[in-house]
Amino acid sequence: MTKTISTRLLVLGSGPAGLTAAIYAARAGMSPVVVQGIQPGGQLTTTTDVENYPGFRDVIQGPWLMEEMQAQAEHVGTRFEWDHISDVDFSQRPFRLTGDSGTIYTCDTLVIATGAQAKWLGLPSEEHMKGKGASACATCDGFFYRGKKVAVIGGGNTAVEEALYLTNHSHDVTLIHRRDSLRAEKILQDRLFAHPGIKVIWHSEVAEFVAGGTPEALVGLDLRDVRTGAISRLEVDGAFVAIGHHPATELFTGKLDLDSDGYIAVETGSTRTSVEGVFACGDVMDKLYRQAVTAAGTGCMAALDAERFLAAQEFEQLQAAE
Repeated sequence: MTKTISTRLLVLGSGPAGLTAAIYAARAGMSPVVVQGIQPGGQLTTTTDVENYPGFRDVIQGPWLMEEMQAQAEHVGTRFEWDHISDVDFSQRPFRLTGDSGTIYTCDTLVIATGAQAKWLGLPSEEHMKGKGASACATCDGFFYRGKKVAVIGGGNTAVEEALYLTNHSHDVTLIHRRDSLRAEKILQDRLFAHPGIKVIWHSEVAEFVAGGTPEALVGLDLRDVRTGAISRLEVDGAFVAIGHHPATELFTGKLDLDSDGYIAVETGSTRTSVEGVFACGDVMDKLYRQAVTAAGTGCMAALDAERFLAAQEFEQLQAAE
């Protein structure tokens, strides 16, 4: 027999955005259900030291922060389901979603907080050095490399923006790009080339992340010249991979409006999507900031937007019944 779970508000995703939405929705008496997805807790569960989340004087651990947020959401009345949604139907109300478990979820409002994943180079040495000098977020981790040598890998807007940002912490920033020109907007390129603390290595790709020391940490990058195949060593303390992100929106292609990069499009100043009653928050709709605190902020917005939507719907129903 197929199991069906019905709720006024369903949240997809359990990172900072989804959990904040759940906390606010639960406190508003909406009895939310959170479908945790394939990575419960989101990207912060793979982050060790967190220094920039407000309210904590000392360094905290990403997994611990997410455990605390989930405990808070449960405490105020959120129900959690360990499942992954494989199909959505917005053609009827309540909305109908199907989980890999076979469970059917129906909801009056939906908050999408499925996030985005950074693209990596896919090197075994890169995987090994994550958290030990290899990062995909300069604004998250740049502080740890104050006064040290760092490199940024990529050639688009994100890479150039991260290189420029890192000059706030380092006087020695190297941008590595496999081509002979950047894809970034011209104004960003002009700022990059004019900055005395940034140099560019062209026609090169990372062949290896080089570890050393005790405790083990990144000490350099082996670079391969894409024209000749020659290998050279660049000594760095930190390397930031900035080749883009994958928003987790495959499920919504053709069902919600997406922007040119595949992120869910929302109305300016809100979390409303192209379907009434469906809201999006966190990295799945934010390709600019991508911070835990901004994700949490939009999660709050989504819950409030959903609450107002339901209140308006109920008011209209009462008027129609009179």
